[in-house]
Amino acid sequence: MSNDGTPEWGSPGADRRQGDAQQQPQHPGGQPGQYEPSGQDGQSPQYGQSPQYGQPPQYGQAPQAGQQPYGYPDQYNQQPYGQPYPQYGQQIPVGPDGKPPLWAPWYGIGFLDAFIRFFKKYAQFDGRASRSEYWYWVLANGIVTTVLIGGYSATMISWAVSAGRTDAYGNVTSVTSAPPAIAFVLLGLWFLWWLATIVPTLALGWRRLHDANLSGALWLISLVTGIAGIVFGLLSPNPAGAQYDRPVAR
Repeated sequence: MSNDGTPEWGSPGADRRQGDAQQQPQHPGGQPGQYEPSGQDGQSPQYGQSPQYGQPPQYGQAPQAGQQPYGYPDQYNQQPYGQPYPQYGQQIPVGPDGKPPLWAPWYGIGFLDAFIRFFKKYAQFDGRASRSEYWYWVLANGIVTTVLIGGYSATMISWAVSAGRTDAYGNVTSVTSAPPAIAFVLLGLWFLWWLATIVPTLALGWRRLHDANLSGALWLISLVTGIAGIVFGLLSPNPAGAQYDRPVAR
């Protein structure tokens, strides 16, 4: 009914139904009973928002920095499949006798072991050689060369002195005689020694450069200038040189 007392047209219960509709709560999405996923505090996560800490990322979301994708194994700190060579920084293995295998360098080796190991690895250009392996061989080679060449030189000097005689009046008389046979024996032994150690000496220098993580081909420089061999022999070992190792049963 209006203010002036005139009744208005319409259903008597229209006002009542309109009031009930205003009191009825609104549902998200516009339809009652529809499920809406809710996030924290009743709010749904926004598009592109990362999941909470400790929860796996949802489908279509990128993982956080430092996290592995959900359902994938950790690919870091795993040994590569079929990797035949030891990785950098690994400890050198030793055998039952406490000695490293032939394919590995021997740090802190002694003089006799270095001498024997030199010939055991006669033409082995792969792998590494420690500084002690190198310098003990230099010492051994120097001793043998000094004995053979020194003995030959002393024999020849002695023969040259005895070949000439001086009488009481100061006259020098030369005696025609052949040099002693021992001189030729010593010279022949030195030549055989030099010939037998050419290849293993080259291989040792090759491996010495590998121990410093350098290409072994650089050792050819020492064939031109001897100072290069001294410099290469003093290089510090580098764990990255393990890439040149070839672990095999020898």
